[in-house]
Amino acid sequence: MGSDATAIFDAEAAQTMMKELRAVYGSGATKSYDWRVSQLSQLLKLIEYHEDDIAAALRSDLSKPDIESYVYEIGVLKSSIKLALKELRKWMSPEKVKTSLISFPSSAKIVPEPLGIVLIISAWNYPFLLSLDPLVGAIAAGNAAVLKPSEISPVSSALIAKLVREYMDSSTIRVVEGAVAETSVLLEQKWDKICYTGNAVVGRIVMAAAAKHLTPVLLELGGKCPAVVDLNINLQVACRRIIMGKWGSNNGQTCVSPDYIITTKANAPKLIDALKTELEKFYGKNMLESNDLSRIVNSNHFARLIKLLDEDKVSGKVVYGGKRDESILKIMPTILLDVPRNSLIMKEEIFGPLLPILTVDRLEDSFNIINSGTKPLAAYLFTNDKRFREHFVTEVSAGGLVVNDTTIHLGVLTLPFGGVGDSGMGSYHGKFSFDAFSHKKAVLYRGFVADADIRYPPYTRKKLRLLQALLGGSFLTIILALFGRN
Repeated sequence: MGSDATAIFDAEAAQTMMKELRAVYGSGATKSYDWRVSQLSQLLKLIEYHEDDIAAALRSDLSKPDIESYVYEIGVLKSSIKLALKELRKWMSPEKVKTSLISFPSSAKIVPEPLGIVLIISAWNYPFLLSLDPLVGAIAAGNAAVLKPSEISPVSSALIAKLVREYMDSSTIRVVEGAVAETSVLLEQKWDKICYTGNAVVGRIVMAAAAKHLTPVLLELGGKCPAVVDLNINLQVACRRIIMGKWGSNNGQTCVSPDYIITTKANAPKLIDALKTELEKFYGKNMLESNDLSRIVNSNHFARLIKLLDEDKVSGKVVYGGKRDESILKIMPTILLDVPRNSLIMKEEIFGPLLPILTVDRLEDSFNIINSGTKPLAAYLFTNDKRFREHFVTEVSAGGLVVNDTTIHLGVLTLPFGGVGDSGMGSYHGKFSFDAFSHKKAVLYRGFVADADIRYPPYTRKKLRLLQALLGGSFLTIILALFGRN
């Protein structure tokens, strides 16, 4: 559905698709352990058998270097699927929990059950990872799913549609390609959960559409991710890690890339020099010719970034880089110093190769800068000061924090990945993906013995005292209530 370029995906097609998916899901086909394992195994084959095709699609859409494709998309996906296959039976098992005196005798457990039919709308910057990684959780939890890849990465979108059709159960997992019209039609349908990765503007549209059907949402948005750089650290290592999180991750077109740096006025010159040195080691003197830097995804985003860079109050703040070539959609890694806080580049997420550095008198002042804006998806700190590190962890609210590195927390599947506030809601990765697409159903078991009169009319003072004791008192209080004493 939606993979044939000549097919029209309209309201009628969407309703037909939903009816078909509801019927198959209603049959219980997706709930078995065997179905989940079979589909996860097929998804792993889809990736392993087509690693070169995936890398080629990413090269075509983004000029993404092969090593970035393998590490950040293919490798992470394979790890995610293998973990789900290994842990699935454990994840699916009901969790036994204690009961209280009020229900004695009884037993209880929490049973994870699938939500139903889920919609996954992914972003263009990591089209395979952001389409298929949520799908891992949706399948593991026993759901049927529809994927909507981003039309801004058209080669990747077409490949996802082709491979899913070839490898996955088409009665329960579909791909719908297209742009705004197709996405709008999808959002009109009633889903059991929507997972959206992208910007906050569209995130609000998704949430408003979901609200009409009381559909829960998992929103992975973004924001301005800060990196705070302290004195007396290994500056070379810090800069290498900042560079890899910024320019080595899709040339800054990543939701968790460092969006700006905060450091002290005294430290800024050394930091800039170290960044320059390491950038030239990685990408050479003529960085626009480097095959190790992704290009800007399209001319609209290129124009958006140039507008940020060429604003009157910003253009004079460039201390390194600034070169651009629209014919190849590339902008050189660019460092800016002390741009005005009210400039466009500091008001919106950059999502590109521009990196402002803000200076403060004391590094503690960084907390006010970070916390005065919207909560970021990630925040980074480089320090050897244990006290300052703990202060940072306590004071800075973000989707995730990393100390002395950038972005690598995404590959740690025991950590949840998600935003807070304007950077999103909900989380996934590893077991958190299974939980994100599951309902935790409470189940209480009782027999027919010990049917106490205390819960039934006529209500008496003695029954009230005993109920109060059972609900909140100690064992002694219960004994006293039984004997009619206060």
